[in-house]
Amino acid sequence: MEQNRDSYIPRWKAFLDLTRAHFAIVWPLLFLSGLFLAFETYGGFDWGLVVKAFLIGLFGFEAGMVLNDVIDHRIDEKDVEDSMTQYWRPFSERPIPAGRISFGVSIVIVVIFMLIAFGIILTLPHPHRRYLLLMIPLTYGLESFYNLKKRHQKFPLAQLFGRMDFTLFPIAGYLLYGHPDLNTLLYFLFFYPLALAHLGVNDLGDVRNDQARGLHTITTLYDVRGTLRWIGIASLLHFVTTVLFLTRLGQIASIGFGLGMLLVLLANLIIFRKQTPAAALKALPFVHAALLVYVLTLMIDTLL
Repeated sequence: MEQNRDSYIPRWKAFLDLTRAHFAIVWPLLFLSGLFLAFETYGGFDWGLVVKAFLIGLFGFEAGMVLNDVIDHRIDEKDVEDSMTQYWRPFSERPIPAGRISFGVSIVIVVIFMLIAFGIILTLPHPHRRYLLLMIPLTYGLESFYNLKKRHQKFPLAQLFGRMDFTLFPIAGYLLYGHPDLNTLLYFLFFYPLALAHLGVNDLGDVRNDQARGLHTITTLYDVRGTLRWIGIASLLHFVTTVLFLTRLGQIASIGFGLGMLLVLLANLIIFRKQTPAAALKALPFVHAALLVYVLTLMIDTLL
């Protein structure tokens, strides 16, 4: 029995690493932020729909996380340092290259997570069911494009198009109850530059591994100075589109979004001061904190 328990623990840890479990709560909250904005816009509130949205957001996003590892499992074997892995994974290991979880089992996990999200989506009324069913191939297609295109590119198409999958995630949450409208456009314009800034920070922090993998990321394409410009311009665009988005939101959102922008600004200051991968790793939590503040603010703004 002791031997069975010892063999089980690494698999348990590997599953948490595969799913980046310590970040798992953030993804359904991001999805719910779109839903709560739709409640505010169209009126009404449905706790049953909130539960469904939470599960769709959780399993839908986690399927994308594991899909990322499945697509990159070969090139992830080339990693030369683990600072970013320590940040993103609770037990600091990439489980497929490490042999903790097999490639085949990982595919099964992706399929199970997708099927759970798909099954819940089928319970939604028309036309919201149709909206989300259209988003499934779009978002996972963009995720796959991002992972594959950055292996062979001279211009950052993978980043500009592929990372739209992250931006569309809260939009899908909105369409769970609402319809395509000005709010969906403004939310997209608000979130897309933040996603690009986040990507630049992540690429700078992981540049040594990306060089070893032979990937064409923002930093390997444009070096550190080019990455700083990318992050700075994306952040500036984010600040402008945040102001536009706030014209559709309430007073609580103004306060919370002000705090979020301050956190993004602090992340920029940390990076621009040192201009190193280590600085990017220190700045990344500020970007994620800003994301969480934005999401919770949107939800609180609706509830109050």
